[in-house]
Amino acid sequence: MNQMKKQDELKQDAPENGLSRRRFLGATALAGVAGATGLGTAVMSREAWAAASEEARNKAVIHPGELDEYYGFWSGGHQGEVRVLGVPSMRELMRIPVFNVDSATGWGITNESKDVLGHDNEFLNGDCHHPHISMTDGRYDGKYLFINDKANTRVARIRLDIMKCDKITHIPNVQAIHGLRLQKVPRTKYVFCNAEFVIPQPNDGSDFSLDNSYTMFNAVDADTMEVAWQVIVDGNLDNTDADYTGKYAASTCYNSEKAVDLAGTMRNDRDWVVVFNVERIEAAVKAGNFKTIGDSKVPVVDGRGDSELTRYIPVPKNPHGLNTSPDGKYFIANGKLSPTCSVIAIDKLDDLFDNKIELRDAVVAEPELGLGPLHTTFDGRGNGYTTLFIDSQVCKWNIADAIKHYNGEKVNYIRQKLDVHYQPGHNHASLTESRDADGKWLVVLSKFSKDRFLPVGPLHPENDQLIDISGEEMKLVHDGPTFAEPHDCILVRRDQIKTKKIYDRDDPYFASAREQAKKDGVTLEADNKVIRDGNKVRVYMTSVAPQYGMTEFKVKQGDEVTVYVTNLDTIEDVTHGFCMVNHGVSMEISPQQTSSVTFKADKPGVHWYYCNWFCHALHMEMGGRMIVEKA
Repeated sequence: MNQMKKQDELKQDAPENGLSRRRFLGATALAGVAGATGLGTAVMSREAWAAASEEARNKAVIHPGELDEYYGFWSGGHQGEVRVLGVPSMRELMRIPVFNVDSATGWGITNESKDVLGHDNEFLNGDCHHPHISMTDGRYDGKYLFINDKANTRVARIRLDIMKCDKITHIPNVQAIHGLRLQKVPRTKYVFCNAEFVIPQPNDGSDFSLDNSYTMFNAVDADTMEVAWQVIVDGNLDNTDADYTGKYAASTCYNSEKAVDLAGTMRNDRDWVVVFNVERIEAAVKAGNFKTIGDSKVPVVDGRGDSELTRYIPVPKNPHGLNTSPDGKYFIANGKLSPTCSVIAIDKLDDLFDNKIELRDAVVAEPELGLGPLHTTFDGRGNGYTTLFIDSQVCKWNIADAIKHYNGEKVNYIRQKLDVHYQPGHNHASLTESRDADGKWLVVLSKFSKDRFLPVGPLHPENDQLIDISGEEMKLVHDGPTFAEPHDCILVRRDQIKTKKIYDRDDPYFASAREQAKKDGVTLEADNKVIRDGNKVRVYMTSVAPQYGMTEFKVKQGDEVTVYVTNLDTIEDVTHGFCMVNHGVSMEISPQQTSSVTFKADKPGVHWYYCNWFCHALHMEMGGRMIVEKA
């Protein structure tokens, strides 16, 4: 019976039967707003829709040898990495390991990566959600990308000139960094990040009660990657964003009930958007009006209740996404359990903090969009695009018309609803977090792919869909399978990212190698030497494709061996590798880079090392031997 029903549903969705029920509903939603959008008064014919979609797909075609218009940076989800894609082609260009271990590059294996991760790093996993690019005067400056690790309460910084992580900070006193955004104006001085889960303070096992439990809003100095200050809040923090004045940041906040169970967190009809007055917080810290917790030296201020540092704006229960419109006028809080989004006027916040208006007076619209609104992005033309998780749709709506409707005017603020596949979470339009939002492309990151790709077993990929939003109608042009649940992405113009073709020899990324070589009297660019220091052996070698400068070295069983390889090639894309067989070590050495790896030579005998990055026609012959003498 169930099989027959399924077959009937498949027949109903078949192209020869016209619009499926779901497509029909999506089309009628479009028709219902046709008068407001100037799209006409009838549903488009199948032929017209197909022609429009084909035109949009052609715009996304990047032919061989052509370059994409945008860089896209995707969070790698449970992989703990950042992925780089070209948009609109959606071709994957690079993976940047951050919180994970990567045998291709040696991240988590090399000494240089351990300088960033910590040589005593106990975490082999990460959970990346929100990648965001540093800004100057509200525009992407292409210097850094910042990413969170919810799993282990960390924030990382990636240098975009070499696409490598250069700093990782563990946030003290809190658990689970989730929402992350950057100060936009006058520049990215702070990385704002939300700790989600409430914990007792101090969390040392002496007290498990909720009476002294809370979480905090955190500001990380973007230059030093030190935690600048923390703000105690009521509730659990979710997502966050900042304004275009540098004065305010805001976060969605759920669990005003202070519950520890699912049902309990949904009892109240309203939770909050918490607005943080950055200037007042800085003044409090400067005046010494803070405390510290445990061994941490980070200033902690109290933003609970009637604090002068925060305002708790009531919004429908369990809000999720928090997004700033590119014109700098509004914070948009997405309802999740409510079918609405709450539009907060940023120009009312001064009066709110001066107690001249009531909390809800800052809300200037609350449009009803559909079931499960999670995140909103923008086209720079006054429209918001909100993902509807339960409806599996994106809703395009006009902010100005939503405000008019809130004020009693009879106006339809919804422009279009488009089916996506399936259950969308984040979405992101090109340049949307900056003043330069250009309204060309929209990426929707859907949590389920179901039947969109070839089956690959019980675990399915997610589905990232590319949508053309350059015209009045949204047009789906691409499905892209992704692994391990990327949560969010960010799109920037390709001219905003300036990458190096080869390393500078004084690059700080391998500063520790230069420092050790100097102590050993070694010139990294010329010497091929073995330095013994007790049972510690440092092997320095150069490489020029297809040969290492040292093809054999001897050590004793039990020695701690560190191999430094300096790639002397100056030709772009001639990357070398170093892999010591049966020792669990491998690494990348790009042109003019020095990389190093340390391991224990505990097996007597001959052990070959070889280049594991193809570099030359004689690549297979590029190798050498480590001779390990018995102790």
